[in-house]
Amino acid sequence: MKPTLLVLAAGMGSRYGGLKQADQVGPSGETIIDYSIYDAIQAGFGKIVMVVRQNILVDMKALFDTRWGDKITIEYAIQEVNVPIEGIDNLPERKKPWGTGHAVMVAKHLINEPFAVINADDFYGSDAFKTISAYLQNGISDSENAMVGYILKNTLSDHGFVSRGICETDDNNYLHTITERTNIERINGTVVFKDDEGNQTPLDENSHVSMNFWGFMPNFFDEAETQFREFVQSNFENEKAEFYIPSIVSKMMEQKELKIKVLESTAQWMGVTYKEDKPVVEEKISRLVEAGSYPEKLV
Repeated sequence: MKPTLLVLAAGMGSRYGGLKQADQVGPSGETIIDYSIYDAIQAGFGKIVMVVRQNILVDMKALFDTRWGDKITIEYAIQEVNVPIEGIDNLPERKKPWGTGHAVMVAKHLINEPFAVINADDFYGSDAFKTISAYLQNGISDSENAMVGYILKNTLSDHGFVSRGICETDDNNYLHTITERTNIERINGTVVFKDDEGNQTPLDENSHVSMNFWGFMPNFFDEAETQFREFVQSNFENEKAEFYIPSIVSKMMEQKELKIKVLESTAQWMGVTYKEDKPVVEEKISRLVEAGSYPEKLV
């Protein structure tokens, strides 16, 4: 069975200053999502599901259905900022979605097969798609899932802090722990993360990190829903609380409900967290096109 690619494209783009999901970075007007779809098709994925907000749905469909609709099935799931949650009343008004874990949940009705999850604004590289597609098609069990792991120093931005899941693995490259750090940057030559009080803690720049490139079986949805209800109840009055995929994974590992195989990638990550990142991404993609890794025009 061909896996599905789930693209998380409902982000608000607050640090970027605009709708970066549709921003052009390729020589013929391609977005980062276009390169992800191209790599997914080449790697054998059978369907694309995009998680978007209702207010950008028309624009996203016009952009991606037109380009790719005759090459692969594309479906859309809606993630809203303020959502009703059964059994929980009087939720505080939120200004941003509940996070990546909730974004995965809203696509449950569209996915019944093994699936990979990516961020819309991250350029992962073709090898990563081929590796995780092969893993998902290899008949793994419900309890054995996967993650593409990148090297921390290859995933930093020169223009501000980033969020990464810092990973520890065992001798067989199975994930042991993952800790979400939301303020990581290089300061005076050292990679550090800052806590809410501004305290800095050094990180090993060669450690594995999650770039939200996961491979899951469909039963992941049910556990995510259970944990989300618990998370909302625990963070009822915290309008900034976010429900992250690594948190779901960590709890499932603690309960011995799943194992995560870390599929290493040494590729240089590219992304547009900040507006200043865009020229860098454009230049790197231009080099990949010149090297023959991608055609000058994807479609």
